[in-house]
Amino acid sequence: MGLKCGIVGLPNVGKSTLFNALSSAKAEAANFPFCTIEPNVGVVTVPDKRLQILEGLVNPQKVVPTVIEFVDIAGLVKGASKGEGLGNKFLGNIREVDAVIHVIRCFDDPNVVHVAGGVDPIFDKEVIDTELQLKDIESVDKKLLRIEKVAKSGDAKAKKAIESLHKFKEALKEGKNARVVDADEDDLEAIADIHLLTIKPVLYVANVDEDSIKEGNAYVEKLKAEVSQENAEVIVLCAALEEQIAEFEDPEEKEMFLGEYGLEESGLNRLIAAGYKLLNLITYFTAGVQEVRAWTITKGWKAPAAAGVIHTDFEKGFIKAEVIKLRDFETYKTEAVCRENGKIAVEGKEYVVCDGDIMHFRFNV
Repeated sequence: MGLKCGIVGLPNVGKSTLFNALSSAKAEAANFPFCTIEPNVGVVTVPDKRLQILEGLVNPQKVVPTVIEFVDIAGLVKGASKGEGLGNKFLGNIREVDAVIHVIRCFDDPNVVHVAGGVDPIFDKEVIDTELQLKDIESVDKKLLRIEKVAKSGDAKAKKAIESLHKFKEALKEGKNARVVDADEDDLEAIADIHLLTIKPVLYVANVDEDSIKEGNAYVEKLKAEVSQENAEVIVLCAALEEQIAEFEDPEEKEMFLGEYGLEESGLNRLIAAGYKLLNLITYFTAGVQEVRAWTITKGWKAPAAAGVIHTDFEKGFIKAEVIKLRDFETYKTEAVCRENGKIAVEGKEYVVCDGDIMHFRFNV
């Protein structure tokens, strides 16, 4: 399963600059609104040191990391929910992603214009939140119209759905996002088919200047306080600096450059790690002489579902899974020696896959 994240924000907050840093597909970055009109898509490999360990042990013909897809979505303006600017296109693009990376400007620079005339991270956040909430209210109202007649006929499920829809509508009217609503399974089922925009998990990126990378600044603190009730994470990075970091091909040179700024890793790595955490994702591996490959699944998945990521036949005809823990593979060096020392577990359909498992599936179709 791939991870698809949409990068959103007001015009000129650093979205396209961040996208350029994250992806080899270079989006145009310019000092005027709506520079990005069509959504640029970049597929980025997910850095994972465990792949390097497995490569050294197995010496495969190739190594295949898992990937994350970034979509640079056109800048939003006030009135987007009514079609202003590129509103309809923007809102449609958001519906297609798994998670939203909301870039918010947290730096002063008189040479970079701001659509509101001044830097205010709360204003930036509220503009996008409001437009998404208004669109979600519209979606809820449309469904209410569809099912009210059914509910009047005495349909119990429709009546419950109406209660759930009103719960979300009231929260949205209060300026809250759907993801903060205390919803049960019935509530979530009621909105499943209308794909609310504000139900999507969000990661906030505070785009700062170089001097604020380590300690942040007043804008960052203001943003963190604002999103604290959403249980959302704020990643602090400098998009302009990340664009420079991305240009280094030599790992040692990149490490030296990061060291000059007191950084241990790039913002890309932190962003991906936060994205995986946000979506509750983990990685397992397959390892053989032909290839070592990383596979992304949702935490809590059982072995058959994990096998299905490789091929649906693996899930349909699942028999068992042989599992080696990475630490045991590092200790015993080969699969044969792991087997001799009882370090290969044979697991059935109820086995819950763990992050870092090395797996070999047996199936029959």
